Amino acid sequence: MRRVLTTLMILLVVLVAGLSALVLLVNPNDFRAYMVRQVEARSGYQLKLDGALRWHVWPQLSILSGRMSLTAPGASAPLVAADNMRLDVALIPLFSHQLQVQQVMLKGAVIQLTPQTEAVRKAGSPVAPRENTLPDEPSDTGWSFDIGSLKVADSVLVFQHEDDEQVTVRNINLKMEQDAHHRATIDFSGRVNRDQRDLTLSLNANVNASDYPHQLTADIQQLNWQLTGADLPVQGITGEGTLQAVWREEQKQLELDNLNLQANDSALKGQASVSLADKPKWVFNLQFDKLNLENLLAAETVSTPDSAPSQSGQVAVKQTRPVISSNIEKPEYNGLRGFTADILLKANSVRWRGIDFTDVSSQMFNHNGLLVISDLSGKMGAGHVSLPGTLDVRTSAASAEFQPRLDNVEIGTILNAFNYPISMTGQLTLAGDFSGTKIDAEAFRRDWQGQAHVELTDTRMEGLNFQQLVQQAVERSSNVTAKENYDNATRLDTFTSDLTLDSGQLSLDGMQGSSSLLSLTGVGSLDLVKETADTRFNVRVLAGWEGESKLVDFLKETPIPLNVYGKWQALNYSLQVDQILRKHLQDEAKRRLNDWADRNKDSQSGKDVKKLLNKL
Repeated sequence: MRRVLTTLMILLVVLVAGLSALVLLVNPNDFRAYMVRQVEARSGYQLKLDGALRWHVWPQLSILSGRMSLTAPGASAPLVAADNMRLDVALIPLFSHQLQVQQVMLKGAVIQLTPQTEAVRKAGSPVAPRENTLPDEPSDTGWSFDIGSLKVADSVLVFQHEDDEQVTVRNINLKMEQDAHHRATIDFSGRVNRDQRDLTLSLNANVNASDYPHQLTADIQQLNWQLTGADLPVQGITGEGTLQAVWREEQKQLELDNLNLQANDSALKGQASVSLADKPKWVFNLQFDKLNLENLLAAETVSTPDSAPSQSGQVAVKQTRPVISSNIEKPEYNGLRGFTADILLKANSVRWRGIDFTDVSSQMFNHNGLLVISDLSGKMGAGHVSLPGTLDVRTSAASAEFQPRLDNVEIGTILNAFNYPISMTGQLTLAGDFSGTKIDAEAFRRDWQGQAHVELTDTRMEGLNFQQLVQQAVERSSNVTAKENYDNATRLDTFTSDLTLDSGQLSLDGMQGSSSLLSLTGVGSLDLVKETADTRFNVRVLAGWEGESKLVDFLKETPIPLNVYGKWQALNYSLQVDQILRKHLQDEAKRRLNDWADRNKDSQSGKDVKKLLNKL
């Protein structure tokens, strides 16, 4: 035991003596010119070190510097600037005049990936060959130079592509270790705050830079993020995933493969790529197992008529981004002008506005502001929905055109989804053409135009029972009775109509409906903004009468005018039953008098009655 302790003490003394001798005999400033020269020789970048270099011996032998900067050839601003830099070096190589940097640590760094920090090639300078441009280790009789690890703490990254807006990533913490073959492992975390939104991002990745700058590949094994703020769900968007990325410098192309991402309770797989030309070209091929848009998009504020109180549960308060004042008015969807995209999407299930869709597929193409949606379809319950269309933002005013096709879908679900207070159920089939300037539910209410043909089966409209209204009015004005009916709804087996939409005014033409109890025709209009109705029906009640009489037969064959009008939630109605019955009695009296006159046509009384009837 004593020998072991003695040996350890000897080693400790030797280590302390060596470090002391190193600190006393080796001046770290001797490395300054060498490091600057080597960085420029190997990369062309200009390294600038302010202040004197000094040793730091515990817990790691390191060289400390003051403010540093790294500038690309011909650039007007440094690529990297840091308040201080620490170089962790190996001890033993120093005794043989070798500077082996095990780790470079930057604290308080500002990394700028902007046009001002890009290298500028001199006119007439030779182009490097396709092979790796890193030179062999120089035959230098003095110091040799090698770096194995990089660490960046509490730093900032500023990114800008050409004339686009700058994106600033704060609180950057980066740790990278690479081997002799330029294969590296990276741990990264940072935060982006922009437009009242906060994105926290972290990732672990394996990077292969052996063919850099021609090609750079990354296998991102763990990616986590959280996005909160304006125009987002209250709980924000939290996600994780894995992917593989490849950057090709000559083509300026980024490929993302084996995407496997989750955001809240949604999940996607697929591939994506972008070519960064003057106008980037994107290609997406994504498959969603589940896409819950209700947990990815902020709840919309539902407008109500000015005279109507807000309904509980229909108005969702959300944080919105401020409107930035500008002398230049940018058109809606202006961002679509700056790129082309080919998008193919599929989803097993989609939830949106309380509606569940299955087997959803979409194929879209954007060409610098012309978005063509050739396919957007899916199943909705037992029915099918298709919504192809175009959005053109190439001019100052955006224009959208869609051709919805609905087949056997539940109309009540659609009315509830868009907060229309109309209590109606039934299977809807619709084919139409609509156009507007903004793709938004509120804009559709107020500003869109179009026509459509609708067919409804097995419909039930709550609040008014047309059969009951007619029969009760007849009972009050005659001795005809009807069977008791306590159902406060109108049921129709079939209903068809042509509708025209014009800036919130929905016209209903050629309405026809029928069931075993009644038959109706009519016309009308709905104000989608004020939520009012003005409809006129002609209703024939075919069943439900008590007994048999000529009056009942007459009522079965005679349309009764029915006007339904007013607020959707408090409809009024008016019936013209008295006029119909009065006219029926008059016609019946005329018929009987005419028959009596015909039987007594030779008498003076018969002739007088005939003259009187002719005057009526």
